[in-house]
Amino acid sequence: MKALVKTEHGFGNLEIQDKTEPTPGKGQVKIEVKYAGICGSDIHTYEGHYKVGVPVTLGHEFSGEVVEVGEGVTDFKPGDRVTSETTFYICGECEYCQSGDYNLCNHRKGLGTQQDGGFTKYLIARQESLHFLPENVDYKSASMTEPLACTHHAVSKTEINEGDIVVVIGPGPIGLFTAQVAKSRGATVLITGLTNDKVRLDKAKELGIDYAVDTQKEDIKKIVNDLTDGYGADVVFECSGAVPAAKQGLDLLRKKGQYGQVGLFAQPEVQFDLEKIIQKEIRVVGSRSQKPADWEPSLALMADGCVNAKALVTHEFNITEWDKAYDAIKSGDAIKVLLTPVE
Repeated sequence: MKALVKTEHGFGNLEIQDKTEPTPGKGQVKIEVKYAGICGSDIHTYEGHYKVGVPVTLGHEFSGEVVEVGEGVTDFKPGDRVTSETTFYICGECEYCQSGDYNLCNHRKGLGTQQDGGFTKYLIARQESLHFLPENVDYKSASMTEPLACTHHAVSKTEINEGDIVVVIGPGPIGLFTAQVAKSRGATVLITGLTNDKVRLDKAKELGIDYAVDTQKEDIKKIVNDLTDGYGADVVFECSGAVPAAKQGLDLLRKKGQYGQVGLFAQPEVQFDLEKIIQKEIRVVGSRSQKPADWEPSLALMADGCVNAKALVTHEFNITEWDKAYDAIKSGDAIKVLLTPVE
């Protein structure tokens, strides 16, 4: 079978290879991939900024159909429509594993990073990581359960009350999902971007986000202050990973506001305005990936129509067309790009 494999660290080194079709072991499930989403971390991996366990088939956002189960698997059978958490291996013994915070296990191995992922025809997942798709959630939408679960994880780390003013900085897929999840909690949501984010800001309006603000043309602080009698936003989620955006987010918050850092910075050490955190008593929280408890609520959000995942898909390519997919993403034309397997 054909697979899109990161062969070595550094820029590029992404090849289509012929790989042996895998067989599930004890407690494992073989899945035929229908769609696999390109994550920002896949782009960082391609560009050499993010290291994975090479050689490895990339792709950790996917949906598919069970085609074979290994020994001891009783909850799933061929024909089941599923998606899978990215966790392939955990130690099961540390306090994070014991509390279900698998994303924090030091020994965790993930699909598409240390274990072959979804940019191929078939993959192997552990049965504990699988989730059935609700009847009205299609494969395209389901392939984005993982990024949606990441945003559910982030939003769940804050307290959002009915009518709160929530600002989401960065209108990429993660920002657009974060905005929808926050809105499902009853918030009035503003999402911000730059002039070259027009396609994404227009999509936010289409999705029903209350305000989509081009901060190069509009004064976001004035808009927030007008909505809050000068107090400032209740919650800010920084989803762009840009240092100026982080500084802006702290400035937009009210005293005793909440700041969630979701986006990854290009460099781990950044200048951060601790003075504002101190003087305004801001609560700052980080959010890493997702955990098992985020998956069923995320599927329910799609099933109930609170989140429209399919609307984010702008481009589809097969795995041999990586260059086209990459160009679409880097040009700014794409919002969410899905890959499909080839025979």
